[in-house]
Amino acid sequence: MRIAQLANFVGPASGGMKHAVDALGHGYAAAGVERLLVVPGPTDRVTSTEHGDVVQLRAPRVGAGYRLIVEPWRVTEVLERFAPTSVELSDKLTLLPVTSWARRRGVARVLISHERLDDMLALRTGHALGARASIGLLNRILVRSFDAIVVTSRYAEAEFGTLAAAVGCPVRRVPLGVDLETFRPGPARLARPTTDDGAPLRLVHAGRLSREKSPHLAVTTAVELHRRGRPVQLDVYGAGPHRDELEQLAGSAPVRFHGFVAGRRELSRALAAADVALSVCPGETFGLAVLEALASGTPVVTADRGGARELVDGASGAWAAPEPAALADAVERLATRPRARLRAGARRRAEQFPWSASVERMLAVHDELRPALTAGRDIA
Repeated sequence: MRIAQLANFVGPASGGMKHAVDALGHGYAAAGVERLLVVPGPTDRVTSTEHGDVVQLRAPRVGAGYRLIVEPWRVTEVLERFAPTSVELSDKLTLLPVTSWARRRGVARVLISHERLDDMLALRTGHALGARASIGLLNRILVRSFDAIVVTSRYAEAEFGTLAAAVGCPVRRVPLGVDLETFRPGPARLARPTTDDGAPLRLVHAGRLSREKSPHLAVTTAVELHRRGRPVQLDVYGAGPHRDELEQLAGSAPVRFHGFVAGRRELSRALAAADVALSVCPGETFGLAVLEALASGTPVVTADRGGARELVDGASGAWAAPEPAALADAVERLATRPRARLRAGARRRAEQFPWSASVERMLAVHDELRPALTAGRDIA
């Protein structure tokens, strides 16, 4: 099996998906698969690694710090030389022409749908109906362009279900994983409720400070708790275009903005130091930040809908409607529970999502497509 991963994103918000692509690719290589990774960059460059070659294609900047491959034919030139049995895309727009090349060559086409565009655009723009109408058209194109679509949650699956079934495009649910060695609980703390000594309740939010990730909801939840007289401290880790707006929103509430954290172990230490993680975006298709907090032994409060909700159970956190007052109530309920039991439950929940399981299920997706394509049947 020869898998080409096409990751047409490099920029300040690409952290979560970049780690996912890398983790899957490393797992592919460990399983004996020949793996190629294609990414945009400032210059053309080929780097050989123990996990396969990485081909960087010269690409222009688009926005603050981002690069995007805008010449799909350069990608197909690379693929011609590599001769993959499968191409794996996480880009729904700019690299879509590559699927036509793959169809002609009998190469399996797999889309990893890492974001639900209808809800993401609705969160970003505030215009749900307009976003859903345009994204519906794109999704009709996508289910006809790929041999299989991989989603990470039941919530994400719902976007494609009816459309994919109508054209016979299989949709496979493959939850992502977490690095259980890097993200670990910190030093053990006393097994006490978090509310018995008057110390501030330590909250943490990690993620891109962009509207579609709902950092505003995390900040206003902390503001609501502060308004109620609850001693709290919210530490926000991440960068993005709305930091200034969020700082104004926080006002005099005890919210500290730490910026982007490059080191994964440093991030784990920050997550493990908190009492509760706020990962409250209702449009999250999975929630790598949720798993990273849970693996660090920190219980999570999340929205009562979206993919992140599927990761949190009663032993590892709580959920509520995506409104500041409701989420603040959920934090209050969680704060009355024994700390040690919650932290153990959080870690146990994360241990159900090792990257090895994600790799195994992704390889099964690629493997199931090979017989049909080898027999000359284009299943899309």
